[in-house]
Amino acid sequence: MLGVRGSTPAPGHAFARYGGNTSCVALARDGELPSLVLDAGTGIRGLGTLLGERPFRGAVLLGHLHWDHTQGLPFSRSIDVDGAEVQLRLPRPADGAAAIDVLRRAMSPRHFPIGPEGLQGAWSFDGLDEGTHALAGFEVLAREIPHKGGRTFGYRITDGRSSLAYLSDHGPAGLGPGPDGWGPYHDAALALAADVDLLVHDAQHTAPELPARVGWGHSAADYPVRLAERAGARAVLLFHHDPARTDDEIDAIVAGFADAPVPVEAAAESTTHHLR
Repeated sequence: MLGVRGSTPAPGHAFARYGGNTSCVALARDGELPSLVLDAGTGIRGLGTLLGERPFRGAVLLGHLHWDHTQGLPFSRSIDVDGAEVQLRLPRPADGAAAIDVLRRAMSPRHFPIGPEGLQGAWSFDGLDEGTHALAGFEVLAREIPHKGGRTFGYRITDGRSSLAYLSDHGPAGLGPGPDGWGPYHDAALALAADVDLLVHDAQHTAPELPARVGWGHSAADYPVRLAERAGARAVLLFHHDPARTDDEIDAIVAGFADAPVPVEAAAESTTHHLR
């Protein structure tokens, strides 16, 4: 886990244990260096440490294009460096725009000194459709999930032995209240979470907060726990913590799931999860 916050970085002592960087997860097969990176928030700056300061060679897979998932791209010494070989993939824009052109809308002068074409190393940029893809030694299932502000994908990733679902930004309540008031357990979410070893899921809100924040496009922490139970996921990692949520408050949320039918933890920066 390189970055676990949502919306904006959260510096300060009250956020130090879980970490203040925004969304980024690095995946590696056993005994190998990371080759697949999920999202490129400010947490991607730490990728170089995992690589022993070697250039990254693999794929960066974006769930969507909000700032907290892209702003780290030009700040990682392992991907913006000579010798890096990076396939960047993002949900194919509904308007048919090229992936690099979409990135330029936020990363180019006057917003930033360079555009995506200014990143060092060998880069390719392309859109991704729903379905199953082979990326960086992994099989990736992409499905569109509800999230306000642009096309958003969740991913199910497997190396043939272990599996992980990544729904970083997911607002199911935008589809209606569902059976529990947190949103329906819709087909895409169930397919992504089906029988995975670990479900990494948006938990930006508490259940009491959600009614006033339905339009924000995020989940109540209760939703992934019930989704895991329904889909057969073996464990839940609460992710995309609200930037105002202190470490102690996150501890309290996790403690509230002590009797849940699956193990529940909160994602913390600089931690490693070994799947079976």
